[in-house]
Amino acid sequence: MSGFAAAATRRDHLILGSGLVGVALIAWVYLFYEAHRMNLSGVCECMRMKMTGPDNSPWPAATLLPLFLMWSVMMVAMMLPGALPMVLTFAAVSRNRQRQARPYVSTTIFVLGYIVIWCAFSAIAAAGQWLLHRSSLLSAEMASTSAIFAGIVLFGAGLFQFTPLKRRCLARCRDPLQFILTCWREGRRGAFRMGLEHGAFCTGCCWALMALLFVAGVMNMVWVAVLTLVVCLEKVLPAHLRLNRATGAALMGWGLFVLGRSWV
Repeated sequence: MSGFAAAATRRDHLILGSGLVGVALIAWVYLFYEAHRMNLSGVCECMRMKMTGPDNSPWPAATLLPLFLMWSVMMVAMMLPGALPMVLTFAAVSRNRQRQARPYVSTTIFVLGYIVIWCAFSAIAAAGQWLLHRSSLLSAEMASTSAIFAGIVLFGAGLFQFTPLKRRCLARCRDPLQFILTCWREGRRGAFRMGLEHGAFCTGCCWALMALLFVAGVMNMVWVAVLTLVVCLEKVLPAHLRLNRATGAALMGWGLFVLGRSWV
């Protein structure tokens, strides 16, 4: 690669990386704003309703849309940082194809496909939260009210860390170039489908960790930050298998402890 081409690639990476980080930061600022409002007044702005206090009556069906929007913003904040290596690799390959006068497509299409998958996950999570609240398993503060439910979620998330599905999905997320080279498809539709596929692997890797938000509170920002860090480290650390095993063992042990206390 010539010096000019290398400089152009670095410039593209800087612009694209800064843009994605900026979007993630905006999502984080919004989440902190919502969490702050809930802590001060018990009102969640995104849902336009009182979230704390003695009233724990079922939420109306109209709550599903704001719940979905809240989860979507949260997934953008949590998952975009971990997807950055894959997005930058796609951009580099597309740029190289452009220099060779070969068909290429905007990286935005790929990112859009990735976000669509996490929006689909957000819809499922929002429906799950609505049903759990309706069943009195979640409080108005969006945290678990049942030690048995919390223990099962903790143990299940820990157990999932040891499964072949987790390893397979994580392997595809950790090797961006291999994914791009083996899954490349031409055109906008192809780039969008590649984004969908990467999002599917990412969701398959992280869905159990995301379910942990139902334990300590969906808007518990410390919990959200810790899970985001774990997701990112899983994708970049050389010793990721040790992290997976340690995280899985810790969650299973925590789940058994919570279940044990609930039965005493």
